[in-house]
Amino acid sequence: MEKRTVKIRTSPVELYKILKFENLVASGGEAKFLIADGQVLVNGAIETRKRKKIYSGDLIEFDVYLLDVVVE
Repeated sequence: MEKRTVKIRTSPVELYKILKFENLVASGGEAKFLIADGQVLVNGAIETRKRKKIYSGDLIEFDVYLLDVVVE
């Protein structure tokens, strides 16, 4: 699993936007589909809400990535 730190300027940020801005998906639509399909975990639990609010300290797991979210 590749760990990355994701720095955000404002909190919260919607889950699909983080996947899109980190270039883990080609588009916001693809991100929303993968989230709805149950392929993304937030803090160890499957998350299917595309607009789930992500805060500093949250951990996102997707594919081979572990994203640690922090406010810049």
